[in-house]
Amino acid sequence: MGEVYRATDSKLGRDVALKVLPPDVACDPERLARFQREARAVAALDHPHIVTFHSVEEADGNHFLTMELVEGRPFDEPIPEGGLPLETIVEFANATADTLADFGTASLRVALAA
Repeated sequence: MGEVYRATDSKLGRDVALKVLPPDVACDPERLARFQREARAVAALDHPHIVTFHSVEEADGNHFLTMELVEGRPFDEPIPEGGLPLETIVEFANATADTLADFGTASLRVALAA
């Protein structure tokens, strides 16, 4: 839900990622509320495998998130023919499992605080 762009935070002098909500989504109150809820949920997490959200913004009717810029391969870059090395797949799987385990704990903390 949204397109992600590289941008520069001119006030702090750092590169950030902007996730811009498409206008057709932003004009739907339910989908806009979902976007904001998801941003709050992710912002409550503190984990090395989850980006840090800096803010939820709106300017001239455009809704967007500012978040940590993570360097790496773009998602639209194809996986090499023959696949990824087994070691890489295991690293991804371990990182994903660790993150999901921590996410479950964080979700419980958020629910208890509400």
